[in-house]
Amino acid sequence: MNQTQIDGNVIDRCKRGDVRAFRELYNAYAAAMYNICLRMTGNVSDAEDTLQEAFIQVHRNIGKLESNISVTAWIKRIVVNHCLNNLRKKKVYYEEVEEVEVVEEPGIDEDSFTWTVSAVKSAIHGLPQGYRTVLNLYLFEEYSHREIAEMMGITESTVKTQYMRAKEKVRQIVKQQNLIR
Repeated sequence: MNQTQIDGNVIDRCKRGDVRAFRELYNAYAAAMYNICLRMTGNVSDAEDTLQEAFIQVHRNIGKLESNISVTAWIKRIVVNHCLNNLRKKKVYYEEVEEVEVVEEPGIDEDSFTWTVSAVKSAIHGLPQGYRTVLNLYLFEEYSHREIAEMMGITESTVKTQYMRAKEKVRQIVKQQNLIR
């Protein structure tokens, strides 16, 4: 079963304490939520721990899920919040800066780069944690700069700056990977 097949009946059964229904819910969402955890934490062990903690919270709070709320969005928000909490415990630093205009480096012929999925994934994995978190939340989880700022407790301009710097850093890493080959 995938997450699109989860319906209100499964959620109602989860709310009544049906363990099999919760297993269906877990099986439908675990892989997608694990990928979020892995992108945000950057390692398998932390991703597995975070996923487990998040689903414990989902189980404890499923009774509070209102029928007008998307199950996917609700679970994703819990998972993302757990990822952010774990990063806070590790004291990930987000550089507060004033508005900064990022100027693209002149003379870069990006058409000459090999932009493979694995090269970009590797570059994102190599980002400092703060950059990687903002980039993942904006690019892959599709949160707005304002939502990210609220979740992370930083300013919107810091989120924008971190995102721009992350993109530039990815570009530089991919460029270096191409030069090494």
